[in-house]
Amino acid sequence: MNTIEDALALARSHDLHLRRETATINDAGLDYRVVIAEDTEGLRWVLRQPRRRDVAEAMAEEARVLNLVAPVLATVNVAVPNWRLWCPDLIAYPALPGAPGLTLSAAGDPVWHMDPASPDYAVRLGQLLAQLHSITSTRAAAAGVETRTPDQVREEWRADISRVQQEFAVAPAMRESWENWLADKSCWPRKTTMTHGEIYPAHILMAEGGRFTGVLDWTTGRVDDPARDFATQYGTAGDGMLEVALEAYAGAGGHIYPGLRDQARHLWEAAPVGYALYALTTRNDNEMSTAATMLAAGI
Repeated sequence: MNTIEDALALARSHDLHLRRETATINDAGLDYRVVIAEDTEGLRWVLRQPRRRDVAEAMAEEARVLNLVAPVLATVNVAVPNWRLWCPDLIAYPALPGAPGLTLSAAGDPVWHMDPASPDYAVRLGQLLAQLHSITSTRAAAAGVETRTPDQVREEWRADISRVQQEFAVAPAMRESWENWLADKSCWPRKTTMTHGEIYPAHILMAEGGRFTGVLDWTTGRVDDPARDFATQYGTAGDGMLEVALEAYAGAGGHIYPGLRDQARHLWEAAPVGYALYALTTRNDNEMSTAATMLAAGI
């Protein structure tokens, strides 16, 4: 397993010299191992080391996403990582201001630094997503970012669910729920927009008072169903705070298609599909076992 020393040595090989006594490691991420340390002038840096080859191969796509969204979110004073160094084994960038709303303890337990059911957070989330979703599929495609049409969004889910069902035993009730969802035309978007894909308090940096200062981890960013950026809000805060976020979203210019609310709920409930696909990518025994348990139990 890579250590802090390994990460700092790798940074030094790229002429980035960081102080060991300031370094901390976050080993909880599924795709990247993260080390944060200061340079000799006191500037904090984030080092991201990919865990697998497929993650390294996706770096160029994430770089294009960052270049696209950075100037758009800057208009509402929200920053994204500015990669100063990236190569197959390392990404490095100056740490953004603020602190995440959710972290993990050494034991892997969630540690909340804000109230996920806060109306203030919901309003800020809705306003942020309205700005992000203002990036059209045409603009994103011109920037080289992956784009999916509404039909492609639905067909990708159909293909992913089919693959999961081929690889795992799935509870009958869960299978039926997925089939009904795929068949329900009212849930699916009629237009796709730029999305983050995993936007929730662990990836949102905040200042004192709750103001958003940055958004991290754009590995899943692409043009897709806008509902995917509201799914975790529903899952962590419930219907009431989903509605608050959507009201703020509409007030800031976001478009709410008729089935968006239901789709956010469906996407949250379909989270086991995403985890199962991740397990199939890593083929890690523990992850495969966890996915199998979730799917068999229908949770």
